[in-house]
Amino acid sequence: MSKLLANTPWGGIEIADAHVHFFSPAFFQSIAEQKNDQFFPKILGWDEPTSPEALAMHWVSELDRHNIQKALLIASIPNDTKSVGPPVQNYPDRFCSIYMANPLLPSPDIRFQAAANEDSVSGIFLFPAMHHYPMHHDKVCALVQVVGSKPGNLVYVHCGVLSIGFRKKLGLPCNFDMRFSNPVDLHGLATRFPRVNFVIPHFGAGFFREALMVASQCPNVYLDTSGSNAWVKLIPEGLTLTKVFRRALDVLGPKRLLFGSDSSWFPRGWVPGVLSDQLEILREVGVDHEAASDILGGNLRRLLAG
Repeated sequence: MSKLLANTPWGGIEIADAHVHFFSPAFFQSIAEQKNDQFFPKILGWDEPTSPEALAMHWVSELDRHNIQKALLIASIPNDTKSVGPPVQNYPDRFCSIYMANPLLPSPDIRFQAAANEDSVSGIFLFPAMHHYPMHHDKVCALVQVVGSKPGNLVYVHCGVLSIGFRKKLGLPCNFDMRFSNPVDLHGLATRFPRVNFVIPHFGAGFFREALMVASQCPNVYLDTSGSNAWVKLIPEGLTLTKVFRRALDVLGPKRLLFGSDSSWFPRGWVPGVLSDQLEILREVGVDHEAASDILGGNLRRLLAG
């Protein structure tokens, strides 16, 4: 049990983090090529991993240190499935994984089938604003159909504000197109594939109302709570994260919220402040033990079990 749970009414909950970025050696090499600088980690103050296996071991130690039982790892460059395969295969009780997929790249459906069979991935992470495509694109539909052919696979769809701090710090371009950021665009896809479970991270990252609208119409749409959710500052009506949780619980209930930390790089490692803040909010809004258990890990485990 996490030490942070000691100050709450909910003892004995096993936490599963639904949003952890796996910044692999391939990820570092990709950024080095874009920056044309192999030494960029020093600029950021990041530790560069030597191998996926070594990074997985580091994450196991980090999760142990914070008493986190399971984490969903996200391969954070397109098709980096070979990096997230070893953690799942070596530590199946501790990790599951998905990867960033760009449906516009060649044969995305075949790539997923290979990734699922060879690298044990459990889904994909779509960034429509980053890769400039609408959710109703034929290639998106074809990929989702393949992903959803096996129970337990997930489709994450990043909506709303997409701000990548390390790219700005390195002076790398952020050519995102927010025309493709609206969660409403997910409605047709979620309706067409009712047996596929979709996850919108960060409560929609600025499109909170729209995320709630889609989730209210589509029982296969979930929200994750990951990160600082600093987007609330963009809402002029004085929205707070406490109000966000309260409204999300009113609309979706506790069975369709997934706790996530949005942890990523070392030496920072896993970010306990996110859990601490969200535990305080859950206590403030009065969730019971069952609801807290669902949000903090039970829902993710159930989805992965199919």
